[in-house]
Amino acid sequence: MSPSAPSSHNAPASDQAHPAPKAWWRRWVLTPLLTLLGLGFAGALAVMLLVAIGLCVAYPNLPEVHGLSAYQPKMPMRVYASNGTLIGEFGEEKRHFLPIQEIPKVMRDAVLAIEDARFYQHGGVDYLGVLRAGLANFGESRSQGASTITMQVARNFYLPSEKTFTRKIYEILLAMKIESKLSKDQILELYMNQIFLGQRAYGFAAACDIYFGKPIKDITVAEAAMLAGLPKAPSAYNPVRNPRRAAIRQQYIIDRMYENRFITAEQRDEAKAQELRYRTKAPIPPYAEYVAEAARSLMHEQYGADAYTRGLQVYTSMDLKEQEVATKALRKGLLDFDRRQAWRGPEAYIELPTDLKQVDIMIAEALEDHPDSDTLRAAVVTHAEPKRVLATLQSGEQLEIGPEGLKAVGKALTDQASPKQQIRRGAVIRVVQGSDDQWAVRQLPEVEGAFVSMDPRTGLIRAMVGGFDFERNKFNHVTQAWRQPGSSFKPFIYSAALEKGFTPATVVNDAPLFYNAGSTGSRAWEPKNYDGKFEGPMTLRRALAKSKNMVSIRVLESVGTHYAQDWLTNFGFDAAKHLPYLPMALGAGSVTPLQMADGYAVFANGGYRVNPTLVLKVTDGRGHLLAQYRPNVLDESMRGINARNAFVMNSLLQEVARTGTAARAQATLKRPDLYGKTGTTNDSMDAWFAGYHPSLVAVVWIGYDQPRKLGDRETGGGLALPVWIDYMATALRNTPVTELSPPEGVVNIGGEWFYEEYTRSSGVRDVGLQSPDAEEGAPSAPSASEKSDILDMFGKPAGE
Repeated sequence: MSPSAPSSHNAPASDQAHPAPKAWWRRWVLTPLLTLLGLGFAGALAVMLLVAIGLCVAYPNLPEVHGLSAYQPKMPMRVYASNGTLIGEFGEEKRHFLPIQEIPKVMRDAVLAIEDARFYQHGGVDYLGVLRAGLANFGESRSQGASTITMQVARNFYLPSEKTFTRKIYEILLAMKIESKLSKDQILELYMNQIFLGQRAYGFAAACDIYFGKPIKDITVAEAAMLAGLPKAPSAYNPVRNPRRAAIRQQYIIDRMYENRFITAEQRDEAKAQELRYRTKAPIPPYAEYVAEAARSLMHEQYGADAYTRGLQVYTSMDLKEQEVATKALRKGLLDFDRRQAWRGPEAYIELPTDLKQVDIMIAEALEDHPDSDTLRAAVVTHAEPKRVLATLQSGEQLEIGPEGLKAVGKALTDQASPKQQIRRGAVIRVVQGSDDQWAVRQLPEVEGAFVSMDPRTGLIRAMVGGFDFERNKFNHVTQAWRQPGSSFKPFIYSAALEKGFTPATVVNDAPLFYNAGSTGSRAWEPKNYDGKFEGPMTLRRALAKSKNMVSIRVLESVGTHYAQDWLTNFGFDAAKHLPYLPMALGAGSVTPLQMADGYAVFANGGYRVNPTLVLKVTDGRGHLLAQYRPNVLDESMRGINARNAFVMNSLLQEVARTGTAARAQATLKRPDLYGKTGTTNDSMDAWFAGYHPSLVAVVWIGYDQPRKLGDRETGGGLALPVWIDYMATALRNTPVTELSPPEGVVNIGGEWFYEEYTRSSGVRDVGLQSPDAEEGAPSAPSASEKSDILDMFGKPAGE
């Protein structure tokens, strides 16, 4: 019989003051451990419950995955600039696709060690991995996820990139479906050939070639570990851009390979000591993304899906140097405009861990969703006070921003700032480094823009910039944005007037106009000049230079709206986009920047229509010629307007660039052979400048995607013209001054150009100075019913 336990009454006093060792262990070790296990188990149980619900509701609607078993990567379509430089690549190289048996075991082991060590044990969802990730994240150790390789395949092939709870459920369900259709080796083969690894590399075979310049069969443990670290965040762990952070991850993966018994201790030590050497290969140059995408779209229209399987080599007319200049000029113009806008607040906020060792990794991964935009770098604030901010770039570089660099943020560093505008720890901001190496806070502009230039003699496009940043907005505003052209459209109305007897010396009254509501119930229309002033009678030449709206309306009223609408087609415009009403005189129709460049090219080349052309030559993967551009030879079959019309219009548009709203052009570039017209639509929603030299036409547009006011003082001359000047300063640097020769059929009288049959004595002398019946040679005024129709277009642009 065992002795009875001592009673508490007989216990020594010292024993009552201090808990027994077992009680202490239960309190401080066992209980927290059980709590963590319980939380992890609860998380895994919740996932299984959601999966069970999803199986009943969503599983029947999941996409079919049969195509994965027959997956074949595509030969890339490669796009080149005019000098032969590669500017774009679409599709994957077939030589980089390897069957799973040809991918070295060391590469497979490195991927499994870091991405999914239990890949061959689970059925698509690793519940033990979910539990392990929950415990690791709860304890703020190294951040871990629970996505298996199968789940990543599901995500990459079928699901959008948004990080939502619903997408995660579909990812789990698709993974289970894929596991039921494909073998483990098939799934791993898909993953290792499809995953994006930075530097435009898809798949580990391609990445090995791009990063190390060697076939994957020769890869070492150290190199395999480096590549295996890329899928999580290709930019953050890019060894070329971020060698320090990439090396830390590589060393961790080598340890994981050893822990999972994929390598020996000796191999681990050897791999950790190996110095990696990277391939020195020039990347695809920036700035040409919109051109490459436009060429890709053209090829897809021509060849369909085969465009991505035939290894097409597409050669464009784009001048790489001019493209870079145009891109920088447009970005500068948009950023200059945005600096005049109020601070809108950080792009996002992230919760930074208290463990400082994890901050760098958290920042790198978070900034994957906020890529740099050229010189506009993304950074996460790590410390903020009223006159000083510390922030970290994705590369891990830490920077300090002082009072000068914080001027743009206003009160965002004070307690008075709204939560959405406040700069605090964890805020994602944009920074730029000045010429003095000092950093300043900026923001990505909301405003967009477009730039296009072409040779008016051939139609060959030399530069095309479809927006501020292709990665942020792939919509090509050059070819896809239909906008009101405002006063930049007036030259086409004036061109029509020349054929109706108007001359540069015709005097038109710049006086108020008012149209009453018609019998159809339309509203009244009272157009205004942009500057709000009426200056009375003036010549057509002066009216275009000063962009007088009342003059343009009176001119169109005299010419006739239907005649002018038909005349526009000579410049390539669609008549249906320009309704035959008086607001057409102010640019109330719809155009794209490319159409405007095409239209102004007719003036620049003496009256010929040339089609804008981007692609010069196309060959297949073996070099066989599929298509080739043949240069235009300007002849009368291509004529849009007669030569004398183009010559007189050149004289008028030269005046605009010399003394008018675009006088800054000739004054800045110090040359007389520049022509063009500014444009600002009603309420300053669109800002334009369309201009040219006889050898080069270029058009700039600036506005918001969802049209809204740019600002009361924002005009085409102030916003778009500086971009045009910056480009032309480089594009025309070695181009001699060109003087235009007068064609047959024009005469110069008193320093002014006239058609031979329409001079001061025989053409339209004046408009709006007296009643139409008393005007000798003037067309008749529109009827009352025509004026009623005009009112249907009330409230249209009052352009500058």
